[in-house]
Amino acid sequence: MPSPYRAIFGRPGTKSFSAAGLLGRMPLSMMGIGIVTMISQLTGRYGLAGALSATLALSAAVLGPQISRLVDRHGQSRVLRPATLVSIAAVAGLLLSAQQRWADWLLFAFAACAGCVPSVGSMIRARWAELYQGSPRELHTAYSWESIVDETCFIFGPILSIGLSTAWFPEAGPLLAAGFLAVGVFWLTAQRATEPVPHPREQHAKGSALRSRGLQVLVVTFVATGAIFGAIDVVTVAFAEEVGHKAAASLVLAVYALGSCLAGAVFGLLHLKGHPSGRWVVGVCAMAVSMVPLQLVGSLPLLAVALFVAGLSIAPTMVTTMALVEEHVPRAKLTEGMTWTSTGLAVGVALGASAAGWVVDAAGAARGYLVPGAAGVLAALVAFAGYRRLRPQPAPPVAGTAVAGGLASSLACGPGTANERQGEESVA
Repeated sequence: MPSPYRAIFGRPGTKSFSAAGLLGRMPLSMMGIGIVTMISQLTGRYGLAGALSATLALSAAVLGPQISRLVDRHGQSRVLRPATLVSIAAVAGLLLSAQQRWADWLLFAFAACAGCVPSVGSMIRARWAELYQGSPRELHTAYSWESIVDETCFIFGPILSIGLSTAWFPEAGPLLAAGFLAVGVFWLTAQRATEPVPHPREQHAKGSALRSRGLQVLVVTFVATGAIFGAIDVVTVAFAEEVGHKAAASLVLAVYALGSCLAGAVFGLLHLKGHPSGRWVVGVCAMAVSMVPLQLVGSLPLLAVALFVAGLSIAPTMVTTMALVEEHVPRAKLTEGMTWTSTGLAVGVALGASAAGWVVDAAGAARGYLVPGAAGVLAALVAFAGYRRLRPQPAPPVAGTAVAGGLASSLACGPGTANERQGEESVA
């Protein structure tokens, strides 16, 4: 392991909570694509499959920030276990309903309840932020490592989910995803020593972390970015089926994640200067441009190459996003702020998966790649429009003791709080 990565694991407990986070995040890459594969296997209806996957993602988008807000106030161990049990029970109902061919509305009801799932990635990143508070170099490496873990999930998750559902039985992929969620969350919450200290209600400013104008830009952009991911999942499965190799979709999607994983590993070794907002805009635009070759591919090998190249911009953009969240959100709301970015992705995944499913049904898989192309253009436009909100705002000039008082207040509050207060005052 390169030395910067080895250094961040010098603290006790870091290896254990990162390993638990790996298991707990596997459903992120397995559940949605597993539902698409399961429903398409059982019914042949990609529109229904995409809509169910979208329902799950939208539900997680609505419930995830609320769960994380409770975590900030009461701690991870008290909140995550009950939420996980509710989600697992709903997944069991969804699988039973699909296997028994029950009414479609019941499938949607269980998919909505299954969205009561913790944002495990946000919980792990909050632990890193607690351990390395005030150490930006170590945090950059830690966030890069977590992006590598994310992409590792997306390399192996679709292979397991699609592979088991096509080779064993249709419900196998989502069933295994639920098992990973249970083991990961219960292992993580058993590790109390590295759990961030809860912030009581009186330490929280009024309103949500989403009042931050900078966070608003990140979340809206991530809605469009999530649409890229959701659409690519659905269209790739359909494209592989059209060419007669449906099971190969998992390998192609794994190559997509592999490109991001390699880029994230290299990005974590870099010692970058300058404000992250500029790098973030470049990353979003690179993702948009990488959608162009997908419109031209005509075979699975060419699709795999195009997706590998497209994946190179993902992890660096995600790492930079976490740095911007920490800068624009108060520490008492950090878990909630990180979860809002996941929420934006989840909403986008829902919209992209649903739109792609209908396009595939209406016009075929090749035309389906127009959906992630359009989403990439939208993401770039939003990033450009909101860039000024993400740049550091110079403090207004004041005289006398006000300067010293303002400086002392800023230092006492910690990194990012001064910018956040400016954002909240602007919103108010």
